[in-house]
Amino acid sequence: MADTVREVMTPGVVAVRPDASLVEAAQLMRAQDIGDVLVAGDHQVIGVLTDRDIAVRAVADGADPLTVSAQAVCTPNPVVIGPDDAVSTAVELMRDHAVRRLPVVEAGQPVGMVSLGDLALAQDPGSALADISRAEPDGGPGTALA
Repeated sequence: MADTVREVMTPGVVAVRPDASLVEAAQLMRAQDIGDVLVAGDHQVIGVLTDRDIAVRAVADGADPLTVSAQAVCTPNPVVIGPDDAVSTAVELMRDHAVRRLPVVEAGQPVGMVSLGDLALAQDPGSALADISRAEPDGGPGTALA
């Protein structure tokens, strides 16, 4: 079983500038097949922007995704964790702050992301959540939901 966040995190960072439009952020999420990006400036994490943030905090209110910035909609000052912190610390932080993902920051620089799915895979590879995390995403353009 993994001991440190470094062992379970998804390395690398997908980020947008604070002034990037929501359209830019959504296009990046689509291209990378991910549901969230970091909002970063001067190599530091300013916030986390999810596809749900875009839908609920902007589009549902009728905001123009071409003119609204990522910084205006993201969750600011996210809880972060270090790559050498214990996996148990990540679990505790997610539980205490009711979040599903944590940016991983080393020496002030974002270096990856650890998600609830990453932790499920590491702690109980046979769990339903681990199975879901391993699965390819369903859907895509034109996919109908039953």
